[in-house]
Amino acid sequence: MVKDHKPRRGSMAYYPRKRARSIVARVRRWVDVGKVQLLGFAGYKVGTLHVVRLEDNPNSPLYGQEVAKVATVIETPPLFVVAVRAYERTPYGLKSLTEVWAREIPKDLERLVTLPKEEVQEQQRKKLEENLDKVAEVRVLVCTQPRKAGIGKKKPEFFEIKVGGSPKDALNYALSLLGKEVRVSDVFSAGQYVDVAAITKGKGFSGVLKRFGVKELPRWHKHRKGSRRIGSVGPQKPAIMFTTPFAGQLGFHQRTEYNKRILKIGNAETDKINPAGGWPHYGLVRSDFILLEGTVPGPPKRLVKLRFAVRPPKEKREEPKIVYMSIEKVGG
Repeated sequence: MVKDHKPRRGSMAYYPRKRARSIVARVRRWVDVGKVQLLGFAGYKVGTLHVVRLEDNPNSPLYGQEVAKVATVIETPPLFVVAVRAYERTPYGLKSLTEVWAREIPKDLERLVTLPKEEVQEQQRKKLEENLDKVAEVRVLVCTQPRKAGIGKKKPEFFEIKVGGSPKDALNYALSLLGKEVRVSDVFSAGQYVDVAAITKGKGFSGVLKRFGVKELPRWHKHRKGSRRIGSVGPQKPAIMFTTPFAGQLGFHQRTEYNKRILKIGNAETDKINPAGGWPHYGLVRSDFILLEGTVPGPPKRLVKLRFAVRPPKEKREEPKIVYMSIEKVGG
């Protein structure tokens, strides 16, 4: 007689199930789009709403009709370019060659970063000019400006963004941005697909039922040690398998979601995006914002990193046509 088939509990795509090292997500791969520009951006998650737009997918049975979709608002205040970092390629991977820092940086960043002395900065520039042939990749060090957002925060985040194009053109472009602000409209446009990376909501220490979705044992028969647990840990020699469900950390993991379509890029001063009384758990959007179709990991106010899609759809679409945006009634 054939035994009952029971699928395994918990996805093996996410191991180890432990807390992320940092509350700021890490981007491990950048996609060069063939243009000399920044290949990513970052913003703060505001909340979700629903929009009614015209379906522009020719393969959809609802093509040309109005459809309702979930969308996420991300506030994207301008990023400040603090430094330019050049990398050289070695047998052990990319290695930092030298850096060029801006003359002045935001006051909120002065507590986190100490600028090199003028003599050191000049030496760094000379080293960069002498080793232009060794430059294999160029990245800019940027910081967020949360004071310009409605997040109610002072401390900026500090991270890298790769610059696309050939190393020589990318270096010239990065040096032209040094000490200046970059807006999200300089990087992305409506209708494009992006990947989002963020840290999910932290839910603390959880049992196996909530963490892995295993079935609760019957309470009325032979389970004096508890029912909300696994029946057996499996073979113990040579060792217990790492896939065996156990209680532990749930949430606060880094997750990357692919192919989120940009529905709209706007500014809070010209586009109506704030509901009456502000967004729950966030406040008011005060600067540039981006509207993504679908949901985004993490709670409100969490930093979300955006990059060009690693595996975008083949079909090319125009800017979405939004008919209605539900900012009158926003849930918590």
